[in-house]
Amino acid sequence: MEQIITQPTLLTPLQYCLYARKSTESEEQQILSIDSQIKEMLELAKKENLNVSDIKQESHSAKATGQRAVFNQMIQEIQEGKFNAVITWAPDRLSRNAGDLGKIVDLMDQNKLSEIRTFAQKFTNSPNEKFLLMILGSQAKLENDNKGINVKRGLRAKCEMGLWPAMAPTGYLNEKRTDRKGQVIIDPKRAHIIRQMFEKVANDQRSGRNLYRWLKDEISFKTKNGKYLSLANVYIILKNPFYCGIFEHPRNSGKWYTGRHTPLINKEIFDRVQQQIERSTIMKSQDKEFVFTKLIKCGLCGSGITANEKFKKLKDGGTNRHVYYGCTKVRDINCKCGYVKEEELLNQVLNIIDKIDLDRIGMKEKIEKEVERYHKFRLSVLGINEEQKRNKDIDIRNYAKYILKEGTVFEKRELLCCLKSKLVLKNKELSLEN
Repeated sequence: MEQIITQPTLLTPLQYCLYARKSTESEEQQILSIDSQIKEMLELAKKENLNVSDIKQESHSAKATGQRAVFNQMIQEIQEGKFNAVITWAPDRLSRNAGDLGKIVDLMDQNKLSEIRTFAQKFTNSPNEKFLLMILGSQAKLENDNKGINVKRGLRAKCEMGLWPAMAPTGYLNEKRTDRKGQVIIDPKRAHIIRQMFEKVANDQRSGRNLYRWLKDEISFKTKNGKYLSLANVYIILKNPFYCGIFEHPRNSGKWYTGRHTPLINKEIFDRVQQQIERSTIMKSQDKEFVFTKLIKCGLCGSGITANEKFKKLKDGGTNRHVYYGCTKVRDINCKCGYVKEEELLNQVLNIIDKIDLDRIGMKEKIEKEVERYHKFRLSVLGINEEQKRNKDIDIRNYAKYILKEGTVFEKRELLCCLKSKLVLKNKELSLEN
């Protein structure tokens, strides 16, 4: 039986949405700007007597599906019936990926999108024109894919030649001479400082934090962009094998290359630095467990809170143990958070337990189960029946306070981990994060 294909009746007049996009990708920087696209398409709309009811524009790559906020809004408004036609400079302005192209074609299949008008073409809901639209969209995707392959091949070729394929790390500069394009040279202002960083760790067992203070406070070391190195950047430098003449690209790929650049240190010093960093990491991982570590953050700079253990000898020969909590100062080396005794923090937590709704902090369900288990034990083993008129809310609070006072470090931490909100320490006052 012969199938008859009927064309949908177009709404008159069509309500057009003008969509203009400029990609942020470097290979498309020479394409018409957004303003130029809009100007050309408005002139076309005036010439063809097209009713443009809205103009949308954005600067975003169309390679990935669903990443363009303005495009997604336009699709939603077409589905809601606000528009039934689109005018744009070219098909690749709408999509360079199969996902977004599929959304456009689906809207045409559903008779919600009646026409797409470009500078040189028109696409309506007919099989041939939709097929041509899909071919042009697929061609744009093919171009993108080929560009990605070519870029990766070019980077791989540079690496095989020993050339660093990115911005030179601190201590080096990218060569500006056209006949030595892709090479990096030693930065005469900073290279000797980077070398000293490695030597201080390898020979003097300096820590990353110690280097950070030395760089900032003692010698005021700044990058070529005029910025101080952060603590994280100090460790990035210390772990970068580029400084001893080799590099990996892409990162974590296992593909190593010997660089043509001049190394600042030898392999022996680099290996000793890695051993020192690893030794420091192991020592930190073997630190004692404290009640509030990893559960509190600094309310001034947002860093974590660390604990320091102090012992004081008594006249009778015994010792008193004191634990103080303070900011790690990872985000701000000059943070004025100060230190608070563990007993003071514990009292503040007990006050929070007294005042706050247990449902809000996420403790109630867990503690209820523990309290029920405790009462069942008393009934079945000890024969004590406490079911009559027992105030469960008081039991729950008392149980939580008992654990915080008398429980082990593990029990206290397990209880505090039930908090839905993180504890925040600011000006020696503890509170729950909003």
